[in-house]
Amino acid sequence: MENNTSLQQQLLEAGVHFGHLKKKWNPRMLPYIFAEKKGIHIIDLNKTVEGLQEAAAAMKQIARSGKKIMFVATKKQAKEIVTECAQKVNMPYVTDRWLGGMLTNFNTVRKSVKKMQSIEKMLNDGTFDNITKKERLQLSRDKEKMEKVLGGIANMGRIPAALFLVDIGHEHIALSEAKRLGVTTFGLVDTNCDPNKVDFSIPGNDDATKSIAILTQYITAAIAEGLAERQVEKEEETEEEVTDRGSKFDEGGEEGKERGGRGGRGAGGRGGNTAGGGAGGPKRRVPSTQKRTSAR
Repeated sequence: MENNTSLQQQLLEAGVHFGHLKKKWNPRMLPYIFAEKKGIHIIDLNKTVEGLQEAAAAMKQIARSGKKIMFVATKKQAKEIVTECAQKVNMPYVTDRWLGGMLTNFNTVRKSVKKMQSIEKMLNDGTFDNITKKERLQLSRDKEKMEKVLGGIANMGRIPAALFLVDIGHEHIALSEAKRLGVTTFGLVDTNCDPNKVDFSIPGNDDATKSIAILTQYITAAIAEGLAERQVEKEEETEEEVTDRGSKFDEGGEEGKERGGRGGRGAGGRGGNTAGGGAGGPKRRVPSTQKRTSAR
């Protein structure tokens, strides 16, 4: 309970509880509104903590299973914060602008990403040394433009398992694409939005930089925990495999020794039969003294 209280205190200080003007509200946000003060709605921080913890737990599980969560925040206040947080946990992000079809037309977007990467590679390895300065400049500009929009998803090989949106009203195209593909959605929802549009809603102020920062950092920490647990599991599995191989090797060695021992005894036994002139074995050599005696 203390953790919740301290988290609530931090959210309060960051101004997460400030909503929009009363006239701009969405009636579906009623369960998350605590009161109205000077024409502004105040968000219930108990609900914010609940939503935040629920979303963080779900994201931790997604990260632990090795799937990707895409961060989407094209608002001026959120760009830097979200970019930094996504890079910290190595997740894809879109903070410049959302290209229509970034999810629903993913194959075409991947082609653009590959084109950007090939231009970058050619500029670095000297392939374009023979072209004119003007052409090289044009290619560099194209690459910069592409990097601005597609840089955050350059390493994303497939559609992500989830989307984290800052201001679901502002990112409505991304949200509708995610819904169409059945991608899980997490959203920071202010009093002017419909919380039912996302699978996991976090009621809170989506305009203040401090508010966006504290909520995004909390979620990033949960993702980092999930990734750390996944790493530990992988290491344990590797250790188990090595141990299994070692034990199999030891068993093989012991079996070999046993077989060798049995083989030795068998040979000795057969040798005994031979020396004793067994039925199946070769005849015994007669010593030379006996030969001379029999000759006389």
